[in-house]
Amino acid sequence: MTNTKQKGRTCQVCHRVVPESQAVLGETIRPTVIDEILLDHPEWSNEGWICRTDLHRYRARRVETVLESERGELTAMDRDVVEALSRHETLAKDVEAEFERRRTFGEAAADRIAVFGGSWAFLGVFAAFIVIWVAVNTTMMLTKPLDPYPFILLNLVLSTLAAIQAPVIMMSQNRQEAKDRLRAMHDYRVNLKAELEIRQLHEKVDHLLSRQWQRLVEIQQVQLDLLNELSGRARKPRTEGPE
Repeated sequence: MTNTKQKGRTCQVCHRVVPESQAVLGETIRPTVIDEILLDHPEWSNEGWICRTDLHRYRARRVETVLESERGELTAMDRDVVEALSRHETLAKDVEAEFERRRTFGEAAADRIAVFGGSWAFLGVFAAFIVIWVAVNTTMMLTKPLDPYPFILLNLVLSTLAAIQAPVIMMSQNRQEAKDRLRAMHDYRVNLKAELEIRQLHEKVDHLLSRQWQRLVEIQQVQLDLLNELSGRARKPRTEGPE
């Protein structure tokens, strides 16, 4: 029985016996979290213990309460952040790789065409094609040119190229905008989680410093009492014995 009590602690919330490494002493918990616990368990005592599972749950509830008081109704994104915070999950991930895995063949082709269409290589190839076309239809085929001046066929080819290239570039731009939105949402989740964790850390440090100062004051008071007692003994007149 003695070994069992030493190895385990009874949670005041779920009343389960958990290992001491998975239990937290009540007086070390921040008062704001204790307020959330008292709503469900008025019999709570700071001298008791709570398991880490229930503690994470009430911490998440406290964060949710703070967010609702500051922002009103929580969005689905905010709730995801609160759940990740309670489970101690990391939100940082490679958004670029995730977005590329979901890319279809048409979207990949649109991206490649848009990249090539906005490069100096495309301008060089396009200029060379125009020069060759004009040269062939003005010098080498004087008898029967394929596209005589004013190069109506060339205008048709260029118009068709522009008509095809414009929507392809727009598709690529739309994908880039979707990627930017996904990246912005991911950054918002990470920043919100970091802000909440920093806030919790500050509250915890302030709470621990307050408890530390209280203990130091108690120790100092004990030391003063001992010094007063010793000084009182020293001042007592010594009784003279018989000569």
